[in-house]
Amino acid sequence: MINFSKKSSFEELETEKPNPLTENIDQLDTLSILRIINDEDRKVALAVSEVLDKIAKVVDFCVEAIKDKGRVIYAGAGTSGRIGYLDAVEVVPTFGMPPDVFVPLIAGGEEALKRSVEAVEDNFELGREDARKVTISSRDVVIGITASGRTPYVGGVLDVAREHGARTVLICNVSKPALAEYADIVISIKTGPEVIAGSTRMKAGTSQKMVLNMISTTTMVKLGKVYKNQMVDVLVLNEKLKERAIRIIMKVTGVDYRTASEHLKIADNNTKVAILMILTGKSKNECEVLLENYGSITHVMRHISTSQVEEAQNIKKEERS
Repeated sequence: MINFSKKSSFEELETEKPNPLTENIDQLDTLSILRIINDEDRKVALAVSEVLDKIAKVVDFCVEAIKDKGRVIYAGAGTSGRIGYLDAVEVVPTFGMPPDVFVPLIAGGEEALKRSVEAVEDNFELGREDARKVTISSRDVVIGITASGRTPYVGGVLDVAREHGARTVLICNVSKPALAEYADIVISIKTGPEVIAGSTRMKAGTSQKMVLNMISTTTMVKLGKVYKNQMVDVLVLNEKLKERAIRIIMKVTGVDYRTASEHLKIADNNTKVAILMILTGKSKNECEVLLENYGSITHVMRHISTSQVEEAQNIKKEERS
């Protein structure tokens, strides 16, 4: 196990070093401070662009895991834990995912979402305990999130994940993370020193949110939760989401509001089924079977188009003979 007590290694982390570009920030006027923060934030997207190949591999892991009835488990402390929680929770209404597919773990539990819970991030055994509570299996992907790359709680979660054969990922903001040995893939986003030294809720946190957005969104696209660029598996949980579903149906199919609303009702508020009913002219039950067999509107439409082409070719052959 890693010796997390080494203070010197913590002081050498890129995220903890003072930023020479902001050393006089306390003497500046409001607009100048905002410009400096904005200039530093511009660097985040560039840092993320340098690790896209690693992110792509993680997406493939996640797609494979979910297809195999596995889960994507996020683990973090403080800001990193809250960012993981946010992404996991929002996947449910946005893409119609069951709430137990993306599982967030945060040091200190849900209480840590609304206030800082001290010391728990330093507890390796607490990470192991939380990991055991969610019964990690070899079908899962476990993603540890820690700016410093050394948070003991995250190490504990990843340690149990490896014991159970799960694929493991570390998202961090340093070049040489101490927890690298616990991860199959290390996504090191080099955001550099923060505007305020050590305040990793800033650039580091922003980069983590960007990467999790990429992982979850691209995973959902690959799983057929998106048609063209529309979130066709949106859950109709309230009037706002119902209106969004109707607009999505209108956009994808070109029908008017009334037609979209009627089909959504017939489809029992299943946006994807409603769209497919309009595009194919088939019944609700037929569309449900097609989606069950082919997984997405894209694949269903591709199958139908292929079938139509083959049918037309067969007719021509018959006419020639």
